Amino acid sequence: MERKVGSGTATVEAAPDGTFVLRVDGSLQSQVDLADPTHLSFEYMRRIADVLDVTTARRQPIAVTHIGGAALSLPRYVATTRPRSRQIVLEPDEDLTEFVREALPLPKRSGIKVRGATGRAGITELYDDSMDVLILDAFEREAVPASLVTTEFFAECARVLRPTGLLIANLIDGQAGLPFIRRTAATVRAALGDGVVLAERKVLRGKGFGNVILIASPHKVPDLTATGRRAQPPYDVTPLTELAGKATVLADSDGFTPPAAPPGTFRP
Repeated sequence: MERKVGSGTATVEAAPDGTFVLRVDGSLQSQVDLADPTHLSFEYMRRIADVLDVTTARRQPIAVTHIGGAALSLPRYVATTRPRSRQIVLEPDEDLTEFVREALPLPKRSGIKVRGATGRAGITELYDDSMDVLILDAFEREAVPASLVTTEFFAECARVLRPTGLLIANLIDGQAGLPFIRRTAATVRAALGDGVVLAERKVLRGKGFGNVILIASPHKVPDLTATGRRAQPPYDVTPLTELAGKATVLADSDGFTPPAAPPGTFRP
């Protein structure tokens, strides 16, 4: 299936393993297993699922806001593992959402509500202390929007999260010294408190471009070291303070441009 959407040309194709792949202008966005939504093909999504499974009990409903929607892989995972969860998805491309709903229908009574709003605008409409988890997984032209990594945005995240709530942010970097990740880590820590970073060692050493998961909470984040070692491929768990170091926080006024993935990174 193919359709013009707000962000480009979207396609959904069946993969040999029975899953379905969503691309926009050829770039991989999501991979969905309609028969088993707990099957997450993307490594970074499995890491986010690891965090959810360590920090929240299965079968117990939670309140989650997803910033970025695509094919709704993670909302489907939460709906399956934690039925009756209240989930809000902030996805500005309403044409893409309509296409996904037609090509990859959501289960009935999934509890997933998609709002046609950017992460920055949508989060301002959420109530104080209303969310257990915020998941940031939004990209424009294979880069994280600058408006979603500043102190002003993370202050909104802190307002919306409950005292034991958790921010999970999927970022990408691979530059020498990881300047983007370090400044974002400092910004998150200043707004929300301590946490950890999940990434493959080669990415943390600036020797390869890839996903970096930042986790922060006003409450203590559980130890994920053993989980990272068991994962395939394994990933390192690094304290947020260590990565942040003495980096300066990001503000709306900085005009900072997050790094984009090199051409072909998300085109298998």
